[in-house]
Amino acid sequence: QVQIEESGGGLVQPGGSLRLTCAVSGSIFNVYTMGWYRQAPGKQREFVALINSAGGPNYADSVKGRFTISRDNAKKMVWLQMDDLKPEDTAAYYCHQLPNYWGQGTQVTVSS
Repeated sequence: QVQIEESGGGLVQPGGSLRLTCAVSGSIFNVYTMGWYRQAPGKQREFVALINSAGGPNYADSVKGRFTISRDNAKKMVWLQMDDLKPEDTAAYYCHQLPNYWGQGTQVTVSS
């Protein structure tokens, strides 16, 4: 049984930083692409960033240059470093082991 748990969300002022953590258990973690997605109230869930098994990243245009995704296969963990946060980054952020497994999400609120 694959379990995914996110942490690290919170309230931050515009221009601030947060680091989200995703811990995975019950999975052959190193073979899977991992991703972060987000969903704001009233909107569809959207892609934020992916990292493949070899560590190659891919980002949505809206976060490119501000967010950094990384992983540690030995620890079965994924991180999303978010810098220069903007109010439009406010959303629930979800960790995703492609193609099937999702975490419960962690809330990020960017507000002054």
